[in-house]
This record gives sequence, structure tokens and C-alpha cells, in this order.
Amino acid sequence: MSSFWSLRRTLLAAGGAAGTVYAFSTYSRSKSNHKKHRAHVVAADTPTPAPGPLPTRVENLRALQETPEFDVLVIGGGATGCGVALDAVTRGLRTALVERDDFSAGTSSRSTKLIHGGVRYLQKAIMGLDKEQYNLVKEALHERANLLEIAPHLSGPLPIMLPVYRWWQLPYFWAGIKAYDLVAGSQCVKSSYMLTKSRALELFPMLKKDRLVGAIVYYDGQHNDARMNLAIALSAARHGATVANHMEVKSLTKTTDDSGKEVISGAVMKDCLTGQEITVKAKCVVNATGPFTDGVRQMDNAEIPNICQPSAGVHIILPDYYSPESMGLLDPSTSDGRVIFFLPWAGLTIAGTTDSPCDVTHNPTPTEKEIQFILNEIKNYLSPDVSVRRGDVLAAWSGIRPLVSDPNSKNTQSISRNHVIEVSPSNLVTIAGGKWTTYRSMASDTVDKAIEVCSLQPRHKDCQTDGLMLEGGDAYTPTMFIRLVQDFGLENEVAQHLAHTYGDKAFDVAKLAQMTGKRWPVVGKRLVEDFPYLEAEVKYAAKEYACTAIDVIARRTRLAFQNVQAAETALPTIIRILGQELGWNKQRCKEEEEAAKEFLYMEMGGKAHLDVRALITPDTNLPAADIERYTKRFNKVAGAKGFITHVDLGNIIQNLGIDISDDQLHDMLEEVDTNRNGQVELDEFLQLMNAAYLGYVTLSRLDRIMALTDEMVEKKAIPTHRSGGGV
Repeated sequence: MSSFWSLRRTLLAAGGAAGTVYAFSTYSRSKSNHKKHRAHVVAADTPTPAPGPLPTRVENLRALQETPEFDVLVIGGGATGCGVALDAVTRGLRTALVERDDFSAGTSSRSTKLIHGGVRYLQKAIMGLDKEQYNLVKEALHERANLLEIAPHLSGPLPIMLPVYRWWQLPYFWAGIKAYDLVAGSQCVKSSYMLTKSRALELFPMLKKDRLVGAIVYYDGQHNDARMNLAIALSAARHGATVANHMEVKSLTKTTDDSGKEVISGAVMKDCLTGQEITVKAKCVVNATGPFTDGVRQMDNAEIPNICQPSAGVHIILPDYYSPESMGLLDPSTSDGRVIFFLPWAGLTIAGTTDSPCDVTHNPTPTEKEIQFILNEIKNYLSPDVSVRRGDVLAAWSGIRPLVSDPNSKNTQSISRNHVIEVSPSNLVTIAGGKWTTYRSMASDTVDKAIEVCSLQPRHKDCQTDGLMLEGGDAYTPTMFIRLVQDFGLENEVAQHLAHTYGDKAFDVAKLAQMTGKRWPVVGKRLVEDFPYLEAEVKYAAKEYACTAIDVIARRTRLAFQNVQAAETALPTIIRILGQELGWNKQRCKEEEEAAKEFLYMEMGGKAHLDVRALITPDTNLPAADIERYTKRFNKVAGAKGFITHVDLGNIIQNLGIDISDDQLHDMLEEVDTNRNGQVELDEFLQLMNAAYLGYVTLSRLDRIMALTDEMVEKKAIPTHRSGGGV
């Protein structure tokens, strides 16, 4: 043990000799900080957040300009950057944070939504006798317990099933999972347990039963990652930090200190919404930009080599019927050796992730190859009764993991998620690597290092955030939603959503909700029919620093991550309400709509799949009987002219008594009109039905309308003697 710490001190000394200090492990802080999880910090030391409304973005921008000098300026509004800001401000340091996009716009909103210690890291630690991996798991399990405690409205325990298909694997996996419980110790969420085949199928009926011998269930945490990130940012603001999203750092400023050393003294930044540039001074600048770490480092020194090797992880969203409501699934060994999680989330099912080297970009795009990989892997674990269809993918996204590695390494799967703290010769403090779960301990290490190298004078020397409740968590209770139902007349589903999203701030959102004009629910107009998001949440989003429509659909609500089509449907209402709150003109509203649609198309899976026309091919695999049936269905509508127009659709819909706008009619037709001539021919309709047959397309609106026509034509009148003879 002593040799391990001696080796580490030698490595640190070697790094320091080159002008760079590295912290190689998330568990490498002084042993005095290795505390057992506590529910709350000691009352006398608990920083008190300011009551009342948060400062507005305009007020924060004014503070950035008018403050003579901050102690700490954090670049990056992801989980780690916001964690650094919260840690610094609660120690009594004058703190500012800026983010080029929105809080959690990058990797922090695109995770698997798990708060976990890392079962696979523990396996590596045990099999390889790897102390560093063990420390990573130990630290993460402590942070898992802390996150579940400080944000109970946004997080909770989740059982995850590990199905076993070989008898010899049962004791092997059981030993590994029990070791996971053992390492967690008193912070174990719930104890793992073994299941018989019949019990496993009872709890996860979609599971493939052939050759199944049993299963093991263990517990980790799950959270709403973007809202958790936002809660950290809002908590920092509540404690006095100056935070501003949509502020891009253009360059770093430097000055010469008393010893003649050139040190960083602040940053020049631009408001991405107005174009205004300002200079902000700070004693210490922290680079917490995730995948963009090296870009900021090279603002300091253009010749410095990269330390971050990005890796893309793709996730997909499937309908809720793919998984039980409260049981996840872990595939520990996919066809290429990766791990796939299959989890219930936000009333749907999330599946992922992939792991492949990638370029750093602000707009990562999921590829069809990665989506198909995930679909093919989950087929191996689901019952033949569950047809895993490409058309069931409701959304897909790619997140860039900021893995720390040797730049020459090509195998990102073998890279540890440990974090690195680097201090440049000019005192730029960079925090890189790590994982979502350990954001708080990473922030603590970073602020410790900032205080040391920049000679800062905090009011509290030690970290104050272990046990510090986040925004919305203080007065939250699991039964809070009942008061929302009873006091405001909200639907049960909506009330639960508000309580789980905003915690004790849910009442502030409910007060903004409009009357529905119905006897029930009394208040609460929804943005879209099938999701519990309210129009009032858009108004409240403006108070939470939402500046664009994308901020609302992706991070204040999670619509873009749940269902791309639902998000697009809600866009006009979101833009109208947010535009009123922020004073947008017609041109700005148009730009917001275009930008949001581009975001949904490029980053949320639209490019890979949701353009149905791209999936319709001339070849057909339809059986002859189906071709004959669909041809008859088409001819009933097309008639002698041989094609269908929006007028034909309008007549059908009118006869069916369905209320659809003219724009929706044209949109329905364009889904199938591959040659863009304003009409649908028989071959185009058969191509659509073939795509549906192959699972590429599900629930085509045009086909459903025509099927209803069949039913209407074929329905026979009930004879009078069968109806009781009349009056």
C-alpha cells in the first residue's frame, strides 16, 4: 500500500517538473476527505442559498462586466463545470461560470441516465488487480449515494437484471455483483439477489426464455441528467455564483505577476445571442469543457499536445412496451465485447451505448450503423413475440465522452474513466476525463488545486458540497404531487411529472399554469397530448435561463430525447410562449424554428431515420397476397385516375369525421410522395407498405387512414331483427 502512494508521489513530482500537475485517480485526494456518506453537512457549516427568484441572465451578464475580479472563472457548463462553480462559491470564493451553448448541452445531457459505480470497472479491478480501477469504483459508489440524497426528486434507485443463459455463469456473475455490493458497504442502494427462470420472466416478460437458466438483479441509480446538471447550475447561482449560458470564450488574457511569471488573468468572451464581447478578469481560470478540453488548453499554449481522446456513445429511445416499468436489463457481453444497457426511462425505453473513436464536434450525429448495432444486440435478449423494429426508434443521439488517454491510443474501450487535473505553466487549471457520477468529487479536487496554485483565500478551506441539497430537493417529498393535484386541480400524471422535475419548485410552475376550461383537469394545458409537459413550463424555463427553443425541447423538458416528432409538434407553441417571455420578433421566431428543426434532424436521430422517404426503396419483399390486398386498398381511393392527391385524402378524412388541418394533409402525403409530384402512385404506396413490412416504418398515417376506409366500406348494417326490431 505504501509503495502505491510512493509511486504516485513520484509520478506527480515528474509531472510537476515539466510544469504540469496531474491527478491520476478520482480517489487520490487526501485521506481526510474519504468520508462516509452523510445525509447533510454539519448545520453550522452549511452554506445558505439566497431565497427568492434567481438573478436574471441580464443581471448575470452585468455582474460579469462590472465585477473587478473574480476568484474563479469556470469555462464549461456541463456537470463538472457546474460542480466546480458550486464547490467554489460555497467555499466563499467569488465565482463565475460561462458556457458556449446551454447548461448540459453537450455530453452531460446525452448519457445512459445512470448514476453508477461501474460494474465493469470493478470487474477490471478484480481481474487485473488494478488499484486505480478499484478506487474509481469506490469513489463512484460514494458519489452515487450522495446524488441520490441531494436530489431525490431527480434521481432514484433502479433494479437492473442480468439474465444468465449458462449454468456456470450464475456463480460467476453472482460473485461479481455481490462484490459490487460489498465495495459499496453501508452505501449499497439495495442488496442484489438471484432469480429463478420463472421469476425472471415474471418480472421481465419480454425476456427471451430459450436456454434461460436464471437471472441476477442488482441496484444502481437513475436520474434525469440534463435537469440534474441544471439543478447544479441553479444551485451555484442561488449561492451567489454568476452563471451565464450562451457565452463563448474567444481567448484567454494574461498578465505578469510579482515574480515576473506570465499567468492567466481572465478571458475575452462573446455573447452568442447579441454578439457583444466583454473581458472578464479572474485570479484563476478553470477549463472544464469536456470534449473541448484541448481547444481551451491550446488558447493558453498552441503547441501543447492533446490529452483528451473523444469517444462517441449512441443511445436510442424505444416505446415503453419494450421493457417493464421498473426493471432494467444489462447485456454484459455484446458481439464485439461492449456492454449494452436496456432501461426504462421517462415512460419509455432507453438502449445503449456504443463506444467508438470520433472527432470533436458541437453537433454529434448518431449513425444508422450504430443504431442498427444496438437494435441487433437487444434482439438477442428479447422474446420472439417482441418484433424489434427500426421504425420503433423514437429518438437517437450521440454523446462524446471526454476520455483521458495517450493521444496515440486507438482502443478507447480499454481507457479508464479516471480524471486528470492539469495545471499549465501559466496557471490554467484543466479538469478532464471522469464520469457523470463523480462530477462532485472531481470538482472538489479541482477547487483544491485552484486554491493551491493560485493562492486563493476561501472562507471554508474544505469542500462543502458533500450532502448539500440541490435546487428543488430541500422540501421535496415523494407525496408532494398529491398537494399539486388537490391544490391546483392538475392531472395526476402531470403533478407527478412536475414534482419529479422541479421538486419543491413545482408549486412555482403550477402557479403559472393556465385554466383548461374543462371540469377536469382544472389547470394545466399540455404542450403535446401524450406527454405531461405543460405550456407553463415554457414560461418557467425562461426563469431557468432558457434562451432558445432548443434549450426548452432538449434540456428544460426532455421532449427531443423522448420523441422527435412530438418535439417538432410542440415547437410552434414553445416558440410562441418563449418568444413572448423574451421579446422575440417574427424573424427571430422563424430562426428559432429552423434551428430547432435542424437540431432534431441532425442530433436527435432525424437524419438517421425519421425522414421516411429515405427508407422507402423500389425493391419489395411483400408476399403476393399482401401486394394484392394493398393494391385493392389503393384502388378504392385512387379510382380510375390511378393516383392519390391531398384532395382525395381530405374527402376520406371528412367522411371519417377526423379533424386534420390542410398542412397536416400535405405533410401526410409528402411522407410517401418520393418523386415529389404532389401525388401518390401505386408503386410509391407499395414501397411504403414494404418498408412497414420490414420494420423500417411504423404507424404510417396514410396507411392507417386507408385502412379505416376499408373498414368503413366493409361494415354492414345490422339487420333490424338483430337490434330488437326498432321502436
